[in-house]
Amino acid sequence: MSFELGLDGKVVVITGGSTGIGFATALEFARQNAKVAICGRSTEKLNAARAQAQAQGLDFYTEALDVCDAEKLYAFGDRVCQRYGTLDVWMNNAGIAITKPLLEFTDAEWDAVISLNLTSVFHGCQYAAKKMIEYGRGGVILNAGSFQALMPAAAAAPYGASKAGVVNLSRSLAGELAVHHIRVLSYIPGVICTPMADEWMNETDQIQNIPSSRYGRPEDLANALVFLASPRAEYINGVHVDITGGKFCVQNPRYSFV
Repeated sequence: MSFELGLDGKVVVITGGSTGIGFATALEFARQNAKVAICGRSTEKLNAARAQAQAQGLDFYTEALDVCDAEKLYAFGDRVCQRYGTLDVWMNNAGIAITKPLLEFTDAEWDAVISLNLTSVFHGCQYAAKKMIEYGRGGVILNAGSFQALMPAAAAAPYGASKAGVVNLSRSLAGELAVHHIRVLSYIPGVICTPMADEWMNETDQIQNIPSSRYGRPEDLANALVFLASPRAEYINGVHVDITGGKFCVQNPRYSFV
């Protein structure tokens, strides 16, 4: 018997929802009988995601677009709202990482990271807040942070800066939107087995820094995020939620395995 989260019929939008954390979370929302809409840049990946969902008896509304284009993002949101009649959860999950030394970064690369990781999150929050206030039902906005928001990495300056911005943006908006019964949270994934992280994981050994002694799975994020978006978590607001297996919770995380 599944644990009832009170998400039946809720309308959920997830950007970057065709793979990884976004896709796993979309599946979990759909299993909770939410109405799910996902977007991403690749039509091929979106079609594959929808096919996988349908194979499990689930379904999504999908659109291909670049969330850095605010007008296209807003138009996507409008179509979702017209289709389902409301908006309850908006998850800004799309992101990009570029790893290279500071002196090798170009202006175009800086702009690309900040535009997708931070500016599109601002636009998503602004759109979601406007519609949630309009519908008068409250809502939840979830924003993708990163462990680098708390402890940045060398050779990834734009990424860490963008994710720190997301965490502080989320806190600011939580304070501003609470009067409308809109909760805003950021989430901090640990080292998660996703296409974006594969190359980095192959080059580094992060297990030694994780007390849970394994890399995370997209489902680890999905289970937590769906709960956070549910009425069961209605008193959790304005914080970043660490879903990392305890990464760097202590200075010697491997102590208990020695």
